[in-house]
Amino acid sequence: MNDGEDNCKRRRKERFADEGFNDMNESSNDENSVLMSTHKKKTRTMLGFYDSVASASVNQTETQSPNHDKQSGLGRSWWDECNRPDYPEDEFKKVFRMSKSTFELICFELSSEGDAFTLQNAISVKQRVAVCVWRLATGEPLRLVSKRFGLGISACRESVLEVCSAICSVLMPKYLGWPDVKSLRKIKEEFEVISWIPNVVGSMYTTHVPITAPKTCVAAYVNKRQTERNRKTSYSVTVQGVVDPRGVFTDVCIGWPGSMNNNQVLEKSALYQRANGGLLNGVWVVGSWGYPLMDWVLVPYRQHCLTWTQHGFNEKIGDIQRVAKEAFGRLKGRWRCLLTRTDVKLPDLAVVVGACCVLHNICEMKGEGFDPDLRSEFFDDDDDDDDEMVPDVDLRSMSSMEARDAIAHNLLHHAI
Repeated sequence: MNDGEDNCKRRRKERFADEGFNDMNESSNDENSVLMSTHKKKTRTMLGFYDSVASASVNQTETQSPNHDKQSGLGRSWWDECNRPDYPEDEFKKVFRMSKSTFELICFELSSEGDAFTLQNAISVKQRVAVCVWRLATGEPLRLVSKRFGLGISACRESVLEVCSAICSVLMPKYLGWPDVKSLRKIKEEFEVISWIPNVVGSMYTTHVPITAPKTCVAAYVNKRQTERNRKTSYSVTVQGVVDPRGVFTDVCIGWPGSMNNNQVLEKSALYQRANGGLLNGVWVVGSWGYPLMDWVLVPYRQHCLTWTQHGFNEKIGDIQRVAKEAFGRLKGRWRCLLTRTDVKLPDLAVVVGACCVLHNICEMKGEGFDPDLRSEFFDDDDDDDDEMVPDVDLRSMSSMEARDAIAHNLLHHAI
């Protein structure tokens, strides 16, 4: 009996224990369900909050981005803005140094040459030309050009070099070359109106483009005059140019080391070879004191005590020389990459400078105006006296000296 009661009590306790355990599990499950439900509600609430914040941020950015882009000038939208048909003409010209029509002409002539470009088609010819022209016009570092146009730095670098190469190969033969017989006749007439000196076919000048120290032949590129002026070693390459009365380049010689004087650069030029071949017989190219007096190169008198005749001649020569000097002023004013030390590699520099000369000619031929404020740095910092690096031998023939005296004498009588 006692054993039976004990067994019943034991079974009753076990049943109560099991029921209590189940109650506890059911209670725990209920609590977990409540917690999970609460957690989900909080999660949904927080996600909704973040979504609203993100949406507000996007709306604010979209509202502010036009003004921000306009102020900073950075990002792909900057070029898209400039490329719009209704973009103001004066603003476009201020940015790219030329009118829309001239810019479009350059793009058309380059794109018409199927082999002119090799970059990926994702970048349009128009945008590549814009990248190049902007870089040449401002000298802006490639990392900033990259941000402005929304392109990679390497793509911008390749665009600049590729477009410059295309300009030299496609446009240079058309826009920069020695005049034909008919054009030379007109040039002579226009220079004679300026100076009363007959048979002048060009005004010649040599300038320097600053560079970083080259890896080889460093001493050859030292610009002695700039080094003395700045009290800091300066390096450069030379650019010799001949212009017509409008300031359009008819001949250029680019890239000889900055330590060479004007006479040495002249002897290395195609112009010198043309003269040696007899193609400049009977005509004059006017230079300054830095060039030798030759049968085809007419330069001022250099002695300190000048006669009235010689002084009058020098004034007229100065009028012709001013044409070339002002042309170089506009060249460097438009394409300000030529004013500061460039990061372009030395083997590529001649192509870049050549492209600047071609673009200068196109602007001059198309009657593009020029902002005089852009050229002040050229006269303040560059070459007012670079062409006074007088060579040791400045007289090559007695006949040239006699011809100069005869011209000076005729000028005196013409003035009377």
